[in-house]
Amino acid sequence: MPQHLHRWQAIAWIAIVMAILAAFAAASASPARSAAFPVPHPAVSDYVRMTHSETPPTQADCAAVHRTCFSPQAIQSAYDLGPLYHDGFDGSGMTIAIVDAYGSDTMAHDLHVFNQTFSIAPLCGEEGVTCTSGMPWFKEFHYGGSPATKAPPSTSKSPGQENKSAWALEVALDVETSHAIAPGANILLVTTPTAETLGVQGFPQMMDAEQYVIDHHMANVISQSFASAEDAFGSSQSLENLRHAFKSAAQNGVTVLGSSGDGGSANDRKTPVGKGGSTIEEPTVEWPASDPLVTGVGGTYLCTDPTATTDQPRTLFVGPVAKCNANPGQEEVGWTFSGGGFSHVFDKPAYQNTLPAGSTPIGSARGVPDIGLQASAGTGALVFLSLPPDGNDSNVGDPGWWDIGGTSLSCPQWAGLVSIADQINGGGLGLINGGLYQLASNPTTYADDFFDVTTGNNTNPNAPGVAGYPATVGWDPVTGLGTPNAANLLPDLAAAL
Repeated sequence: MPQHLHRWQAIAWIAIVMAILAAFAAASASPARSAAFPVPHPAVSDYVRMTHSETPPTQADCAAVHRTCFSPQAIQSAYDLGPLYHDGFDGSGMTIAIVDAYGSDTMAHDLHVFNQTFSIAPLCGEEGVTCTSGMPWFKEFHYGGSPATKAPPSTSKSPGQENKSAWALEVALDVETSHAIAPGANILLVTTPTAETLGVQGFPQMMDAEQYVIDHHMANVISQSFASAEDAFGSSQSLENLRHAFKSAAQNGVTVLGSSGDGGSANDRKTPVGKGGSTIEEPTVEWPASDPLVTGVGGTYLCTDPTATTDQPRTLFVGPVAKCNANPGQEEVGWTFSGGGFSHVFDKPAYQNTLPAGSTPIGSARGVPDIGLQASAGTGALVFLSLPPDGNDSNVGDPGWWDIGGTSLSCPQWAGLVSIADQINGGGLGLINGGLYQLASNPTTYADDFFDVTTGNNTNPNAPGVAGYPATVGWDPVTGLGTPNAANLLPDLAAAL
């Protein structure tokens, strides 16, 4: 305290200092804020690095680690996209917004390697591509800044949520697989500069970024491969405060999709459990997928030919994956870790009042997910990533191909599907859930438009005390209404809405 102050000035000075100290103490603790906004975590899981070069692995390489690795064309075959491509429907004129923390310094390079390897149409904005008039593009929009995507130092005590290189793997998965489904669509990578800071950034910043995208008409579809348990929020009101972007999306014809999570029916209050978190004792679901204004996307094991060409009919392939072997004759099996169940926050929306015959009943609460797609890394997709940077002004550090799973795989691929339906429609469809359930309630269109997944269970083996749910005929809390027969579903969905 300065010695020349008068007594009344000294008292005022002390009061100011105490107020500043109190403010810092409150900011450091922030228990209410931290509880109100849990840390969003990427819904990518069970990933294995297959190579340390730009050469992709062979199926023999994948079989050696008890996996099948799907090419983009094999995924297109499994979900019957060929007829749509032949009719000129590939997402052209539509824009998919991929929302992730941090982004990836090497995405433009990695996208080019992916497209060159699998002969996928290039995008203006990827590395080494000359843009032409009318060409679909790849762009990055950094809402709030763009820190370098590198791992924290080895001395860091961070629980891992701010590992920028881990989020970069999520980014590569989202961008490459959505483009592979809808090669004619524009891809806008929307990033925020943090996953969480004392609970006041993370989800709020991601929702603000989405609000900006919607307000400025930057996308038709939004893909969200991040989530947290509903029960991790401090209150239902704190969750409600984050829904503004979804309400705007529904009013502006923008479809919002969300990964249902990778914990089955078991989720944590804080991630990771090893750093002070705890598993919630009862079955729970994750938000944003549980939001009635979001299309929740669950997951499956895809037991079809991983080397199929786009126009090859869907072909059963058992291969080395245990779940496919244990369910002979099933082209898809409900993924063990597919997030699903019943909301503790949201009531059942009207669109879930009518379900296909034989469905798991939905009581008074919102059922999750709405639909499914390939998600297990055991039957995963190949993704290329070249992070971390080498520190010598090069964008390429340690390149390699990864076999990846998680509902982070199913969600961006569904975003690609929706962009194709938008193209058929001539514009954004907005909330698609009403159309999905309407089509599924008719036995004829349900059989034509969906692959009903009737085997599997999402009881998490790492949390055996938390009961999961079986996949059943019709809707179930593992795969929703099932997976898409795209050639039939997407035109019918555009017509229904």
